[in-house]
Amino acid sequence: MSGLLPVEDAQARLLALRSPLGSENVAFSESLGRHLSRDVIARRDQPAAPLSAMDGYAIRFDDLPGPWTVTGESAAGAAPDGSVGPGEAMRIFTGAMLPAGADTVVVQEDVARAGDRVTLTRDGPGARGGHVRARAADFAAGDCLLPAGARLTPGAIAAAAMSGAGELAVGRRPRVAIVTTGDELVPPGRPLAPGQIPDSNGAMLAAMLAGEAEGPVLAHHLPDDRAKLTSALKELARRHDVIVTVGGASVGDHDHVRGALEDAGGRLDFWKIAMRPGKPLIAGTLGDAVLLGLPGNPSSAFVTATLFLLPLVRHLAGASTPLPPVHRAPLAAPLGEGGTRRDYLRARLENGRLMPMIGQESGRTLPLASANALLIRDIGAPARDRGEMAEYIVIA
Repeated sequence: MSGLLPVEDAQARLLALRSPLGSENVAFSESLGRHLSRDVIARRDQPAAPLSAMDGYAIRFDDLPGPWTVTGESAAGAAPDGSVGPGEAMRIFTGAMLPAGADTVVVQEDVARAGDRVTLTRDGPGARGGHVRARAADFAAGDCLLPAGARLTPGAIAAAAMSGAGELAVGRRPRVAIVTTGDELVPPGRPLAPGQIPDSNGAMLAAMLAGEAEGPVLAHHLPDDRAKLTSALKELARRHDVIVTVGGASVGDHDHVRGALEDAGGRLDFWKIAMRPGKPLIAGTLGDAVLLGLPGNPSSAFVTATLFLLPLVRHLAGASTPLPPVHRAPLAAPLGEGGTRRDYLRARLENGRLMPMIGQESGRTLPLASANALLIRDIGAPARDRGEMAEYIVIA
């Protein structure tokens, strides 16, 4: 437990504290942002038959350049009422099934029609199968369309619905309790006495967890009282999968999270990370619940929630890749050398370049309002000039 734990080691240890939660079936309308607990396997070919990609006439390629006699019509949503023989064509519309005998579509702009007779007026299709969507061109029955652990985006939901499934098996979202601590904190909008400040962290973390945890997620506030915090942790651990405390994680006389966790019968796994901001991070277990103690300064709470809380929640919900991806971009301004801890600097990514925000002190809230990235400066990293590459994490 001595020394500072590297960020990657701390993330791995945190995710190892508890396995992903169980699975549940949900309707497509409730699946956005969830993580699949089983592969989505196609139950059908898509398309299930050759379809026209354009409005025009279904023909036999060998009959080009025509002319043709129109024998019927094929519209989307119904099977053609006949077939196409030599010298014949069938009027067809986008998405309609190709009639038997036809293998190509000539678009309506390339022909002239007089009664039942169609004549080619332009070059027409250049190859057999022109303007036709082949059977199973999108996917075939038995294909794995989406792997277990994938996050369900609108596009992924569309693919799952097209697969023939009626519902989806997804990981259960964890129940998360937020506990902010500090005698100085007052709910937002309430009058402030001298020395008091609004409790911004509770609102911020609840917003970050929206759509990630079983919700809505509400914040609880407790004074700097070890006994009250101990009692609250015991009660919350009975009903939640994750307890995230904010504040009280350092070494001051009013920092009670570690002591309260011990008093409640919990186990401390690690404390203090080699990062800035966010060094005094706490992780442990209390019964089946995972406790994550975040520092109380707004930027520290935001950065540690991005790197630890959200990955933990996504891991428990079944995500295959719960950690935020790291990207690279050129710097928009020079960046000084790194120190003894890894820095996560609030930054703006604009026009493909990273600009560190002015005011990186952990107690400052305003830079969070316009930051859209965390610029990563590693331990002992050399100074870099404008235009040199740097790593970053996208933030909302």
